[in-house]
Amino acid sequence: MRIGRAIACALAFSLALATGVSASTRELKGSISADGSSTVGPYTTAAAEGFMKLHPKVRITVGISGTGGGFERFCRGETDISNASRPIKQATEAKTCRENGIRYIAFAVANDGISVVVNKQNTWATCLTVGELKRIWEPGSTIGNWKEVRPGFPDVPLKLFGPGTDSGTFDYFTEAIVGKARASRSDYQATEDDNVTVQGVANEKGGLGYFGFSYYEENQDKLNLLAIDAGKGCVRPSVKTVQNGTYKPLGRPLFIYVKLASFKRPEVQAFIKYILDNEREIAKKARFIPLTDKQLRNAKRLFRSAVFFARRNG
Repeated sequence: MRIGRAIACALAFSLALATGVSASTRELKGSISADGSSTVGPYTTAAAEGFMKLHPKVRITVGISGTGGGFERFCRGETDISNASRPIKQATEAKTCRENGIRYIAFAVANDGISVVVNKQNTWATCLTVGELKRIWEPGSTIGNWKEVRPGFPDVPLKLFGPGTDSGTFDYFTEAIVGKARASRSDYQATEDDNVTVQGVANEKGGLGYFGFSYYEENQDKLNLLAIDAGKGCVRPSVKTVQNGTYKPLGRPLFIYVKLASFKRPEVQAFIKYILDNEREIAKKARFIPLTDKQLRNAKRLFRSAVFFARRNG
């Protein structure tokens, strides 16, 4: 009799994985905590809103403390999910997680292109080279006027805006443009809130800033988007150029890190499955660039591995 019940439970579990529906998932309840990247935050929020409509007894909170701040909380065991606009740093963040016994699995959930933006009154700069951006942003840079960026540019003070040092966007941009992560001039207006950067650039004729592609799309009536020349001509970020890899070097995947101990809980497991089953719709709603077919297949493979782990260690 016990064997029969075990087989029945196993069949029910397999069916639930195949269809995403079971008696247990219909009655899901509990809470899920996420924190981290201000770039990825809108994606997780959009996913949470859709999931909670289906499962109103589940409460999902999404904080925005930057990728680095999110990993600090995650590796202390304070959150279930860490939103990240870059991979976890193995020498520091992953080490802290290991020391605290926090095991996790990372899922790519969308793609993004870091957008370099200028004021609407800026009619002279439509494309900058990686070299020009490096000279503007590298440590010790004294460039403070557009005429110093390129001969022919006008005599307009250059005002810089960008992410704070807890931001994964800051880490990614500095590594891609300057050549070393976190290597940046410090005399710019830094913030963990990308909306502050939007307002700063929009209010300064000589303003220049950078953030995720979704923030440009939301504010394109206030800003001009620059193309980037990495040596093969000027390319603007778009769905096509990010997915096909031609928007270099500022195209990137976005991640959510899920604590494996949390993954054992049915509401967390169901939420991640919901994200992967609806990835394209969520990306569109949050104004991100969807995963490629290959990326999505890999994410679903990781999900199946995590389900196996949860079953073995539940």
